[in-house]
Amino acid sequence: MVFGRLSKSPAGLYPGSRRRSGRAASRAGALVLAAGVLAACQADEFGAGPKHLRPVSESIKRKMTDLNMSSTSPIMIRIFKEESELEVWKQTRTGKFKLLDEFEICKWSGKLGPKFKEGDRQAPEGFYEITPALMNPNSSYHLAFNLGYPNKYDRSHGRTGSHLMVHGACSSRGCYAMTDEQVEDIYALARESFKGGQRSFQVQAFPFRMTPENMARHRDNDHLGYWNMLKTGYDHFEVTKTPPKVSVCEKKYVFDATTLVEGVPFRASAKCPEYQVSPRIASAVASKQRKDDQKFQQLAAKFDARDERQQRWENRSNRLATALGGGTEETGITTAAIPSGEQSATNEEATAAVAGAGNPAAPQADATGTAVETAFAPQKKSGGSATGRFLKRWVPFGPKATEEEGLVGPITTDVVPGAKP
Repeated sequence: MVFGRLSKSPAGLYPGSRRRSGRAASRAGALVLAAGVLAACQADEFGAGPKHLRPVSESIKRKMTDLNMSSTSPIMIRIFKEESELEVWKQTRTGKFKLLDEFEICKWSGKLGPKFKEGDRQAPEGFYEITPALMNPNSSYHLAFNLGYPNKYDRSHGRTGSHLMVHGACSSRGCYAMTDEQVEDIYALARESFKGGQRSFQVQAFPFRMTPENMARHRDNDHLGYWNMLKTGYDHFEVTKTPPKVSVCEKKYVFDATTLVEGVPFRASAKCPEYQVSPRIASAVASKQRKDDQKFQQLAAKFDARDERQQRWENRSNRLATALGGGTEETGITTAAIPSGEQSATNEEATAAVAGAGNPAAPQADATGTAVETAFAPQKKSGGSATGRFLKRWVPFGPKATEEEGLVGPITTDVVPGAKP
């Protein structure tokens, strides 16, 4: 009878088993749902885990192996505005730093030169130390690290600004903006270097590669004195392949300096204490700077001569256009009206000017004559001066003149030459 009662029970062998199995199913479902929500919180839009914890790309891992680098060895970053490049250098097992990778900067704002004040939308130039506290995994621009502007040098000159960063999202208002993919690799390299014991990594931000050619091209820039100071730090790294120790005193940068009296600090606005630089480093830097200065002087003289020829040609062209009644395209004057000697001289100088203008080392400007203020601003094509258009139409010359441009159509004139005496 007991067997019969159990077999007839609607719940099977145990009358409460149906309710218990329902509750267990509910709990299991809740656990699955919670796991799904947790996974969604931990993954980003690509579903590849937290963006600030992602490993470096496979291509960079292979480079580190090829260059004998540990994944947690120290790093250093160099930025070049004009070239729109960001370099990541990393310490090898020999102790020296080697270039690990170059990244094209997506956007940077402002123009060549340092940042001066809050709101000028100018990307900084100088030497900055990045600590773990300056890393931002929750940036609105994917990932970011703050440059720490203003540094001691900037503050000693009363410069202001905040939130100047290297970040993703390819959008800049005074920062150096990378693509999201690029900034993930840069962020990961920095994160791993901190894991390896590096307390801070150095960022060196330059207007351009500090070569004699570039310094000569910008020899008339108001910031040349500041850039010469930055170049000293650039040269220290070039000869040692180790990030220089950066100090500030008397409102200027000094590099790889050690005070003669132990414990005496460098103070940004105070007089520099007595210090010395390793004779080996000082000698190597001085040798490099002598060679660079010699080349700078040669190039500066060459560029000055080119500019002088250009100016002479412009002046002569203006005088010629005035003598012939104006230099606009509407004038109807034949080239025969130009005295042969002056025409020859004009052609010679114009040809020299065109050759000089084709020199890749010549400074570039837009149609208004002002410096381009963003790395990827579209370059406007200059239509040239009225005088230049006049001469291009009537006195064709130069390597870019096409057959069609060089042809002068039939010209009519009411001028009747007088009878010869």
